[in-house]
Amino acid sequence: MKFINKDKSVFFTTLRGRVNDYFAENDISRYGNREMVTKSVILIGIYLGAYLSVYFLSWPAYYFIPLALVMGVAKAGIGMTVMHDALHGSYSKNAFINKLMGNSIYLLGANASVWKIQHNLHHHTYTNIHGKDEDINTKVVIRLSKHAPQKAFHAYQHVYVWFLYGLMTLLMFSNDFYKLLGYHKAGELKSKHSIDREYLSLLGLKALYVFFMLILPALLTSLLWWQVLIGFLIMHLTAGFILSTIFQMAHIVEGTEQPLPNEDGNMENEWAIHQLMTTANFARNNRVLNWFIGGLNYQIEHHLFPNICHVHYRNISKIVEKTAAEFQLPYNVKPTFRNAILSHMKALKTLGSSPV
Repeated sequence: MKFINKDKSVFFTTLRGRVNDYFAENDISRYGNREMVTKSVILIGIYLGAYLSVYFLSWPAYYFIPLALVMGVAKAGIGMTVMHDALHGSYSKNAFINKLMGNSIYLLGANASVWKIQHNLHHHTYTNIHGKDEDINTKVVIRLSKHAPQKAFHAYQHVYVWFLYGLMTLLMFSNDFYKLLGYHKAGELKSKHSIDREYLSLLGLKALYVFFMLILPALLTSLLWWQVLIGFLIMHLTAGFILSTIFQMAHIVEGTEQPLPNEDGNMENEWAIHQLMTTANFARNNRVLNWFIGGLNYQIEHHLFPNICHVHYRNISKIVEKTAAEFQLPYNVKPTFRNAILSHMKALKTLGSSPV
């Protein structure tokens, strides 16, 4: 599949030049800065602090529920703020630091190789394209593509999805096994290691995660195994709900499109224009939200410049919006978090009631 610049637009050439000028004129790096390091220390510190507290606090079992919730929130923050940038290579210009911080994905129970293919390759290249972007694949009872088969129960998905979004990280933990093999068979696993070594690494890291999250607390604390399991599920459901909600509000909202390839199998827009058509920003003035979710409320900027650290998105968004307006291109923004939630619900309702 190719993205064809049928109108010979110079939009992205112009935009990229202006963004490059912004960094050059202000003499700043495109990568992370002190703010990025501070966020990483705070979020990873909260996560590990809450985890270690389980071993050293002599509380009744139900007192550990708040710790599980804190770990879930911190886990989501690490995924959106630390891991996400690092696996895009935008955390640092140093490849080793990117790899090191990208390994924080294992705190989520997920896998770096699988994430890079599903997210960096499929989602960022083929955003909102049915059959190419796995993020809009139908999730059993959730219809996210208007080109997917529609069932009667989908008409109520805008109500029941909120009870399912929490499953995201648990599904990532389990689905990585078959996804890795699928990507290998498709020739997408560009690894210097053999598939056997990749799969052994996957199994080993998953086993370590289970050991530290379930087995060790059951062995070394007064908590019973089922109490540890409940805490584990609370942590994952919290993180999964946050991550699912934030990611969905960028592409499954009113105004975002789901174009299909032409008869030749190609997209009739240049890639950058396609990103504007399929992506939305939200709550740009909410600095607390922006800090916690790693600039994912500036998804347009992220999709156009995934190699730029998210700490810069707020400033370059002014350049992107102005340039899009000059070229009479869409720039989809939901002004508040509440607006984005409501827009997502309306989009889900429309997707659930409209047949192919």
